[in-house]
Amino acid sequence: MTIGVGTQTQEQALASLSDMTEDVVSIALVEFEQRIAKAQQLMQQQGIEAIYVNAGTNLYYFTGTKWYASERMVGAIIPATGDVEYIAPAFELDTLEGFMAIKGKVNTWHEDESPYALFANTVSQMGISSGKIGIDESTAFFIFDGMRLANSELEYVNAKSITAGCRMIKSASELALLQRAKDMTLAVHIAAASILREGITTAEVEQFIHEAHKKVGAPAGSYFCIVLFGEDTAYPHGVKSPKSLDVNDTVLIDTGCQLQGYNSDITRTYVFGEPNERQRELWQLEQQAQLAAFEAAQIGKTCASVDKAAREVIVNAGFGPGYDVPGLPHRTGHGVGLDIHEWPYFVLNDHTELTAGMCFSNEPMLCVPGEFGVRHEDHFYMTEKGAVWFTEPAKSIDDPFGLA
Repeated sequence: MTIGVGTQTQEQALASLSDMTEDVVSIALVEFEQRIAKAQQLMQQQGIEAIYVNAGTNLYYFTGTKWYASERMVGAIIPATGDVEYIAPAFELDTLEGFMAIKGKVNTWHEDESPYALFANTVSQMGISSGKIGIDESTAFFIFDGMRLANSELEYVNAKSITAGCRMIKSASELALLQRAKDMTLAVHIAAASILREGITTAEVEQFIHEAHKKVGAPAGSYFCIVLFGEDTAYPHGVKSPKSLDVNDTVLIDTGCQLQGYNSDITRTYVFGEPNERQRELWQLEQQAQLAAFEAAQIGKTCASVDKAAREVIVNAGFGPGYDVPGLPHRTGHGVGLDIHEWPYFVLNDHTELTAGMCFSNEPMLCVPGEFGVRHEDHFYMTEKGAVWFTEPAKSIDDPFGLA
């Protein structure tokens, strides 16, 4: 039996976990102010008069305002110079002001009025009658379309160069939150492995992981969870009717949580029972690909070069070619922060240069339909000296968590 797998009851495993968030430090007001200042600097360099950031992670990143996107327009206008102003329904005014870290004038609309006309009037009052307005790339089309129809004199452009230009580079405070979130999920992984037994269902394991994430300090539990056994592990995001666990099945668990909005996302693959030679061979090949990606991640190199390094390991072993299966069908990794998948990406068509402060997943999954799949997923961040792991890779197929 793989070390640490199937050694505890669910009650014992939950009892072994404790809150890991008591000393966590929140993002300070001054950091939100610095983020706005950087965005304004980028806007001035690029000739953009203002950007609109919609409810969601961009709104939170720049203003500290936590608000979920819906059919009602809620967001902030960040001008290249001057103060931030908000757009919101009138009946949400008091609630919205309670969530703001960066205070600003709130321009409100009633339910029978047009928020898009209000937007046009607001930017005009802010002294913007022409030029480029950047629209947060996550803004729903109907909001952008309403803005465009309300004021066609403005030139609307993608604000990604500003939003991603700021968010791709993490601060020390962000790195600390990301580190703790990943530490929490790794502890949950160890606990989840310990409860496995023959016949357990994926739903039972997923529910345990959800409660375990709460126990370590994630109030909402798991942000997501994928549990797969046997042949099902060959399909990266699961199957319609997942099988229950049999002895000697490959086990793949991919899960994460959020800590003050920052995401963890870790995958472990091992065997419930005694690994056969094929399982050992592909497990090791997958880790070689993961380590090749890590070694290729150097300042000034491109995201594409990291994907290429991992993919070559798998293709040279006779899989692929390219993104074909059996082989590595998806990108080697993704940026991570307030969104679990964010810019940039380790994929062959992303030529973004690596810079200190960028954070990535490293997960060049090996998929062999009809047999099984192996995904090792850990995250790292870039420093001037190269990549640094948030969590160390799995130790071995027999001892994935280094518990021996």
